Amino acid sequence: MSAVALQMSCVAALLAAAALAIVLSRSRNAAGLIYGMTITISVVATAAAMNWLVRGGPEASALVLPVGLPWLGAHFRLDNLASFFLVVVNFGGAAASLYGLGYGHHETEPHRVLPFFPAFLAGMNLVILADDAFSFLLCWEFMSLASWALVLAHHREPGNAAAGYVYLVMASFGTLALLLAFGLLAGPAGDYGFAAIRAAQHALGAVGLVLILMLLGAGSKAGLVPLHVWLPLAHPAAPSHVSALMSGVMTKVAIYGFIRVVFDLLGQPAWWMSVIVLFLGAVTAVMGILYAMMEQDLKRLLAYSTIENVGVIFVGLGLALGFQANGLRLAAALAFTAALFHVLNHSLFKSLLFFGAGAVLTSTGERDMDRLGGLIHRMPKTSFAVLVGCVAISALPPFNGFVSEWLMFQAVLQSPDLPQWALKIMVPAVGAALALAAALAAACFVKAYGVTFLGRPRSAPAETAGEVDRYSLTAMFILAALCLFAGILPGLVIDALSPVSIDIVGGRMPVQANEAWLSIVPIADSRSSYNGLLVMVFITICASSAAFFIHRFASRALRRGPAWGCGFSDPVPAAQYSGESFAQPIRRVFGALAFHARDHVAMPPPGDTRPARLRIELHDLVWERGYRPIAEAVGFSAGWLNRLQFLTIRRYLSLVFATLVTLLLVLAIWS
Repeated sequence: MSAVALQMSCVAALLAAAALAIVLSRSRNAAGLIYGMTITISVVATAAAMNWLVRGGPEASALVLPVGLPWLGAHFRLDNLASFFLVVVNFGGAAASLYGLGYGHHETEPHRVLPFFPAFLAGMNLVILADDAFSFLLCWEFMSLASWALVLAHHREPGNAAAGYVYLVMASFGTLALLLAFGLLAGPAGDYGFAAIRAAQHALGAVGLVLILMLLGAGSKAGLVPLHVWLPLAHPAAPSHVSALMSGVMTKVAIYGFIRVVFDLLGQPAWWMSVIVLFLGAVTAVMGILYAMMEQDLKRLLAYSTIENVGVIFVGLGLALGFQANGLRLAAALAFTAALFHVLNHSLFKSLLFFGAGAVLTSTGERDMDRLGGLIHRMPKTSFAVLVGCVAISALPPFNGFVSEWLMFQAVLQSPDLPQWALKIMVPAVGAALALAAALAAACFVKAYGVTFLGRPRSAPAETAGEVDRYSLTAMFILAALCLFAGILPGLVIDALSPVSIDIVGGRMPVQANEAWLSIVPIADSRSSYNGLLVMVFITICASSAAFFIHRFASRALRRGPAWGCGFSDPVPAAQYSGESFAQPIRRVFGALAFHARDHVAMPPPGDTRPARLRIELHDLVWERGYRPIAEAVGFSAGWLNRLQFLTIRRYLSLVFATLVTLLLVLAIWS
């Protein structure tokens, strides 16, 4: 059996699991059976894709099915780029399925989740394997509809129906943009096969339009600013293991679509393409993490953080476009590898964090961080796993997030080799934006972890919380271990990504397996290198030595006292540092410009015993100035056109007659 046939067999098995779930979804054992099937299928698909990637398949494996357009059929193809993203999708699916084995027992309406979960996985696999425009768009829409159904699984909860509506509108807009992009690529000949599009010569104007349309189509699904508005609504509305798939995996399918078209089908890029991608990526990274910093809802915070990481990935892709356009293959390979490495890293630590948020939600029923606290004592295993995820996403060594962002900065340092002054000036500015985003991300997750897991419980549910089931914990610890593994042995990942880099940008980073002490060298030893294993050993020795000397030479007496209350002696948990308090310095620096933030303080006069009140006013300027006027205009137009349903027969006949006369006049003038 060919490699692509094996992957398509896994897709067929996922669709069969979806059909079986329809029949058995109300059964008591349905969750265990369906999630068990998806684990098995996803593991097989992951192993097959990883085997292809590590071997570096010299020739793509193709398959044509007699469905779809009559003159075209449905083309599916497995190459190195597709195999990498299949690893991301299917490993994420396996982890989410394992988590679902435990989380699914708490699902109130499993019949709304189980049929669509394997269908969602099948849709993402099909998008990556599709090798013609018709199949790609059909599978893209199937993926979108399956995920929309999962977003509406808890449609009775406040706000979820609106989230599903916004998601559906944005998904439809994205599909329309992709349809127009593929129409331009097919040209007058109308050949929608990727092989024909790849071989064709495309006019410069068409290339620019396709780039814009792909940024609109794939960017809306990935969460690029200002197309991000659906993401913080839809991702938190879905069940937590589905949120992990949407945030950690589905956004990567959108990035795959962008890479497939812009890097592969369009051919050699122009340097100005990188300017657009770099600008959008930098704005997305900074705005995404600023939004996250202001959030108090744990799942919405993670969703906004996804926007920031998508921006980081697009910065890497923009750098790769600029270097490739100028023939700097080594630098292009470095930037492209950094982007792909961050794709993998984000799928790991963001899935881990959403699993942790789901565990907190299951145990407490709360997503508001200011109603949590003290969970490190009640959920110690979950707290440790989430701590690993927070350190990884904050890009701190020795975990994986540091490596991919460090490689990104190494690519930024190659900008003096670029001949265009626009890029020479812009790339360092983008590097500064990345540094700002990285610092804000660290602050954001210090806030998220500290307010949620440290301190004292702020509510009764937080005080009575307990540890979650073993399946959920196993899924979290597997992801936590992989975050550490990819951070201390990044050379293995970089070498595995080299076939993809060779296929797409025509070059690769130096072979990392040949470096001493498992170091990684982006360009050359004389420029820079990093050794994650030695960093971990150094951190371990320093921490162990400090603990040893403290316990050896300090007093062994144990003293207990009240926690410092910032000058307040009132022991109530509400007097603790809150999420809004933590975000206040950042809000005062960036809030006025980014959110039109205002602090409203109600201070009672002297002698009045009422407490002072602080109300924080934040505005989403993209929504209020961009999307809300459009929504209001559409609503007004729909209301006005609704009158046409209630006309009399005479008015209908008059309307038809007037339309006919108008058309005849237009034809007469035209002729």
